[in-house]
Amino acid sequence: MKGTRRTTSEPVKLLAYVFLGVGALVTLYPFYWMITASTLTESEIFRSPPRLLAGSHFLPNLDALSQAAPFLRAMLNSILVAGVTTVSTVLLSALAGYAFAKFAFRGRRLLFAVVLGTLMLPTEIMIVPLFIIMLQLGWVDNFAALIVPYLVTAFGVFLMRQQMMGFPNDLLDAARIDGNGELGVFFRVVLPNMKAACAALGIVTFMSQWGNFLWPLVVISTPERFTYPLMLASLVRQGGAVPYGPVMVAAVVGLVPLILLFFFFQRFIVSGVFGGSLKE
Repeated sequence: MKGTRRTTSEPVKLLAYVFLGVGALVTLYPFYWMITASTLTESEIFRSPPRLLAGSHFLPNLDALSQAAPFLRAMLNSILVAGVTTVSTVLLSALAGYAFAKFAFRGRRLLFAVVLGTLMLPTEIMIVPLFIIMLQLGWVDNFAALIVPYLVTAFGVFLMRQQMMGFPNDLLDAARIDGNGELGVFFRVVLPNMKAACAALGIVTFMSQWGNFLWPLVVISTPERFTYPLMLASLVRQGGAVPYGPVMVAAVVGLVPLILLFFFFQRFIVSGVFGGSLKE
């Protein structure tokens, strides 16, 4: 029986490996072609069959990109917006999640249900009322319009609340006995022990804000305040022939911060998101 099971399981494993390998190739090929295209001339990009080996035109494409658009400034704008919203989302979501998880107050379940209900609202529905609010505040075409609406998210509150549900109450009581107030308990005891969840939420938030396109497109009109996705879109919208070489270079450069962020903190994604389910 054991030999039969082993024999039948080997083809299944082989089939699974083949399926995963094909899926990986299909997923990675567009990224590989984008990187390759950033090193090619315009004629080589549209050659059929497509060229699969890198060329030597990356630096000229990069120079053309620097002349066509201020991509470094756009990258700094995106880093500013994504960085501020990431820090605020992690901190405020952790505070809200701590309150929902460890404090009993009237209307807690109803309020948390309302927070969860906002997750079901599509972003497109909120565009018009949010733009009217920004217009009344005088924040249109301003970084405040990009940052303030994303200072805290319902997903962040939900994630941190779920993580803190399993935090030991005895540890909180011991910290209170030592003379810590609630903020002291949170910053000295809770937050240091929630690094994995905070890191996971921070990565997800940064990636989401880095790629945010619709809301900046609506609220920002000055090129000097363009985020990176808006700058990339402006290259495509330019009149005349579309400079696909510089566009590919811009796309590759825009991926670098996300790739570095992921490879440095990828271990926190699994441990932070799924760690709360691994409780005794």
